[in-house]
Amino acid sequence: MNTDSKNLNQSIIKAFAVLDAFTNDKKEWGVRELANKTGYNKSTVYRLLSTLVSLNAVQQNDNEKYQLGSKLFELGNRVSIYRSLRDLTNEPIQKVALEIQETVLLGILKEQQVFHINKADSLQGLKISTSIGSYAPVNGSAIGKLLLAFSSIETQETFFNSISLESFTKNTISSVSKFKKELLQIQQQKFALDIEESELGLVCIAIPIYNKKGKVIAGISASGPSSRFKMENVSSYIQILQKGANIIEQNLSDFDRL
Repeated sequence: MNTDSKNLNQSIIKAFAVLDAFTNDKKEWGVRELANKTGYNKSTVYRLLSTLVSLNAVQQNDNEKYQLGSKLFELGNRVSIYRSLRDLTNEPIQKVALEIQETVLLGILKEQQVFHINKADSLQGLKISTSIGSYAPVNGSAIGKLLLAFSSIETQETFFNSISLESFTKNTISSVSKFKKELLQIQQQKFALDIEESELGLVCIAIPIYNKKGKVIAGISASGPSSRFKMENVSSYIQILQKGANIIEQNLSDFDRL
């Protein structure tokens, strides 16, 4: 297709030139490096990166260099680690959804929120609004509470120093002291519950997924209406979720990026 160059937006072209510099062999760049790579001056590269950071297309890491961000996955699954995770977890979570008869979600902790990697819809007809690639607040999510509970002390301190606990229903835990107490309980029992804390009428239970080093890297959950959820069935829900978690952990055993 022939395109008249005068109709093209040069800023977008430059932004994509910057994004295309990120490869498997070169995953992070400094401003000066990118300027040399693209041929643009440093101030132009810095403005482009600042805009891309604000859009979550690029993120700045601890050593002040830049790497690809999650927005690219949300738009087109360009961030390969998440696409790989979806491929490796599709079948297990579908099996769990079929057996548990509730909607199943797989999520990780990202940018102090829950990032939903995969989803299998309930066969019971309940459709929850959460979608793949979406974010959820930690204190309004069983997966979020679970992942924060098993995070490092440093991660937890950063979370509480930078996030205000918002209330979504009358059941949401918005007190820091109560929330920390619940995190300790989750560590002990190795599962988390969301009892109408994110949405009235919706209940969720989540358990951890470990990598081969024994570190919790994700959470798998089942969500359904409070009318069907019974506390006496928690152990049964956990057993079904654990089947899926075991398969996922086995599938991820050779996945060395986690």
